[in-house]
Amino acid sequence: MCGVIGVSGIPDAARIAYLGLYALQHRGQESAGIVSVDAGGTARLHRAMGLVSDAFAEATLRDLPGDIAVGHTRYSTSGSTVLANAQPYLVNYHAGPLSVAHNGNLTNADELRDRLVRDGALFASSSDTEVLVHLIARSSAPTVEGQIRDALEQVDGAYSLVIGVGRTIYATVDSRGFRPLLVGRVGGGLVVASETCALDLVGASAVRELMPGDFVRIDDGEIVDLPRLTPRRVSRCIFELVYFSRPDSTIFGEPVNHVRRELGRQLARFHPALGADVVFSVPDSSNAMALGYSEVSGVKLEHGLIRNHYVGRTFTNPIQALRVQKVKIKFNPVRDVIEGRSVAVIDDSLVRGTTSKGLVEMIRDAGAREVHLRLASPPITGPCHYGIDTPTRAELIAANHSREEIRAYLGVDTLEYLTLDEMIDATGRRNEWCHACFSGDYPTPIQLTLGQMRHSSPPVTATA
Repeated sequence: MCGVIGVSGIPDAARIAYLGLYALQHRGQESAGIVSVDAGGTARLHRAMGLVSDAFAEATLRDLPGDIAVGHTRYSTSGSTVLANAQPYLVNYHAGPLSVAHNGNLTNADELRDRLVRDGALFASSSDTEVLVHLIARSSAPTVEGQIRDALEQVDGAYSLVIGVGRTIYATVDSRGFRPLLVGRVGGGLVVASETCALDLVGASAVRELMPGDFVRIDDGEIVDLPRLTPRRVSRCIFELVYFSRPDSTIFGEPVNHVRRELGRQLARFHPALGADVVFSVPDSSNAMALGYSEVSGVKLEHGLIRNHYVGRTFTNPIQALRVQKVKIKFNPVRDVIEGRSVAVIDDSLVRGTTSKGLVEMIRDAGAREVHLRLASPPITGPCHYGIDTPTRAELIAANHSREEIRAYLGVDTLEYLTLDEMIDATGRRNEWCHACFSGDYPTPIQLTLGQMRHSSPPVTATA
């Protein structure tokens, strides 16, 4: 999962991109980068490991002049966590500097890479995105747009892309529409971003959301629709609404906060924690869910866990040991809310179980009489191959253990999940969803590759 941004026709575009990446920091914490292009067509690149605030100092932004920019913040699902894999990529191209920022995961990247290497291509990184760069450069199509399209029609999987060619920006979403991408306007210029929260931060008014298969050119303050990509089965990622996107964003035409509140209402309707004295969320992605649960159940909403906001998201940390360590740093229980009470704890999902186990131990230590865990999504039983860090079944506690085994491992009195239908109903059913990680219904052919296994870890042992 990554955050991408493109800026066109706005003075000091790199600074706009920097602010937009701040708003998209939750989508990736490993590295950040910006390419700027000035009036003469000269491109400049800065990439660094770490958070956006660590990657860009004031002097760095001054060294990125121009009214065109492409930016990226990375959380890897393909390729190792090194600077060579940071984005955007910037290469020399016959039509001018070519920059690429990619959110998603290409499921046939290894097959394409092998073919390209046999044909003499030299790769500088292990990221699937570099495959796309080579495909564009090697295309025999007569136009830039044709060469980009030629490359896109060869790849499969998830991609929401911002591509800069000289002083022109192209934006596209794969025909299944896995990941969001939106366009906003600031004065005479345009901004493309992964979520509306980034548009809000830079003062852009939303113009449109790119639909599955959309391919547009942005130049001189104008959006030009290019012929759409080959249609495929639409499969929007429902986990974007459950967890990844910020609650103040609107994606896939859905206000994220509204959907999450309805997920909480569904939990209260179908999976109440009978006898609970208070309800609270595992902040922050579950805040609206706990509010919805309280609205329907009548159970008092409290702040039972306080989050340290100077610590990043535990789920998007690529290293298991750091995820475990961060739990205690990130959360602290409020004893006077918890002590002596039966508590309903609302969380968005259960992936590996390690974070939840640590949280339950904290809540028990704070004196909870009973702990009832309610999850606003079904059991995750399969890996995601489209940009979320669940590459192997061995990491997924629900894929390897029964609900009772998981309950005992976590140390909760009761454990309940939303069903697939209950979760989908909360979205209003206006979209066609990818829910492969819950249902096993994968919308693309899957190649299990060493790149996708990079984050694998030993199976979780569910023993009390």
